[in-house]
This record gives sequence, C-alpha cells and structure tokens, in this order.
Amino acid sequence: MTLPGDPTSPQGLVAIEREMARQSDDALASFEAGRTVAERIANSLNETGRLLMLGMGGSHAVGRAMEPFYRAQGVEAFAVPMSEQLVSPVAVDGRTVLLTSQSGESGEVIRWLEQSGKTKDVFGLTLEGGSSLAKSAPSLVGAGGTERAFAATRSLTITFAQHLAILVALGADAAGALEAIREAADVSAEPALEAFAGVDTVVTSGRLLRGVAEAIALGFTELTREPAYALEGGQLRHGPMEMLGGRVGLVQFCADEAAADLVRSLSKAAVEAGSPVVVFDASGGEPVPGTVSFGLPKAQGPAAIFRILPVAQRFMVQHAARRVPDVGTPRRSQKITGIV
Repeated sequence: MTLPGDPTSPQGLVAIEREMARQSDDALASFEAGRTVAERIANSLNETGRLLMLGMGGSHAVGRAMEPFYRAQGVEAFAVPMSEQLVSPVAVDGRTVLLTSQSGESGEVIRWLEQSGKTKDVFGLTLEGGSSLAKSAPSLVGAGGTERAFAATRSLTITFAQHLAILVALGADAAGALEAIREAADVSAEPALEAFAGVDTVVTSGRLLRGVAEAIALGFTELTREPAYALEGGQLRHGPMEMLGGRVGLVQFCADEAAADLVRSLSKAAVEAGSPVVVFDASGGEPVPGTVSFGLPKAQGPAAIFRILPVAQRFMVQHAARRVPDVGTPRRSQKITGIV
C-alpha cells in the first residue's frame, strides 16, 4: 500500500489507508468496551428471540453479513434498510431492534427514532458516543470516533466487532474471530489487480458471506465510480450469469461453510464464461483453476469475515486507485447524509 506520508498519493487514498492501518486495534478495543451493553442486548434477544437490524449503506451490509450468525444462535434475525423501514415498515413489536449509524446522525435513523415510538428493546451501534443515536438508545460505541475517509473500511471492521460482542454474550465462541483480528493478513493484492486490469464492472458474491460481498461491492462502486453488483450466489446463478465476460470481474467470498462447494462451482462457471475471478477463500479447499485465489487460514463464522475483510479491502482500494486519480474524494456523496 502507499505510505500515508507519500506526497504523490491522493489525499483521499491517504485518509483511507490511515483508517485501515488502525482498524484492527480499534476493533479489539471496541469489542472489549462493548461487553456491558452487549449483555443488555443479549438479554433482550433472549427474551424476544427476534432481531431487526436497521441501517443504511455499509451499516446495512454489516447487518446482512451478521444475519446467519445470529440465526445460528437461535435468533430470528433480519436486516432491513432504514429507508425501506420508513416507507413499508416491518412490525417492531416483540423484536429487539439494532440501529446502526457510524456517525449516529444518519437522517433516516433520526427520523425513525422520532416517529417509531418504540423505546423498549431498541439499541444502537455507532462510533460517536455523543451522537443523537447514542443519546436516544443504549449503544455500543466503537473506539476511535467517526471514520473520516470515504468509503467505509475501519467502520465496517469495528461494527463487525461490536456484533461479535453481542454474539459472545449470546454464548458464541469468539476465540477464532479475535485471533483473526489480531493476525490481519498483509497479503499483496497484485495478482488480483492484474487480473482485473481490463474490468469495468465488478460483481461480488458469496453464500454464507453474502453480506460481506454487499459491503465490498458498495466500496468498489463508491471508489471506482463504476458499476459493482452484489448478488448472493444462488441469485447470480438464476439469470444474471448472462452479464459475465471479459469486462465483468467476479469477486467471490468463501468461509469454511456447508455451501463452499457451491461457491467453487460458481467460480468454475464464471471462468468458463470468460470473466476474471478473484476468490477470498477461508474454506480450506483447493483453488479453482483459472481463478486468482487468496487462500486464507481456514475459518468459520465471524472469524472468516475478519480473515477475509482486510485483504478484500486492500484489493478494493488499490483497484480503485489504479482507475481514479482522486480516489477517495467523493463527488456526489458525504459521510453523514440526510433523508433520501
């Protein structure tokens, strides 16, 4: 990666790399700091057995990524975009609600707090302890304050760590995930960058790790200003395979999961269709011929997210840096948004 002090680097890229450099330490600190509130959330979940996660952008993608792991703990968990909840709401009675906003000032979140009337079993995940969200609901507050760079990297890792604290309070084993955070891989993305040199559209996909694919697709499209789609593996199989070809790159995410063979078979089909394929693989399986595969330590559940995320982020950022001179400088977006 470019060093933060390199005078030739775009300011936006320097800002992203600074955030990424501290994300592991901040994630570990956030996990420890969140234990008390995480116990309260777990107690609520033990009573309701039902979880609704509301957020926007990367915050929603994190919720999507965590759905299967709450379900594994016996919680009926769903993530819904906050903007959708405001228009066609899911019933919140009898549910624990987690509101996620790194700034704690997302316009949609503030509007929901004002309009919903629900206060019992409502909790927040944020990076700002003095925010409107943190003042309105008991909240897990991440270490290090709001992420200033565009797009989300450190904030994603911290929010995953906050959810890990809740899962531990529900009885999950965090040892593998904490080890993965501490041992964040420093792997060169160069082979993947070369494979994607001629790509102008990115598709990200996974089975168990479908939410991670959604988070990374968002980062790709924000930073490259080019189309990026996230499609769960089965959904990609049902028609959208028609878009594959030399200018459409596929990024796959795979844990040590029951669906690992399905991820591999999709990689094989995409190679046959002529698409460059990059796989971030914590399954322990053999790489599919013709793919650029990052064989990461075998990991299940949230541990797989923490093994894969920093390597995928590095690829995402460096791919964008090759395509956009002022990478990390948004033209039409800002970190804290109003209602849209």
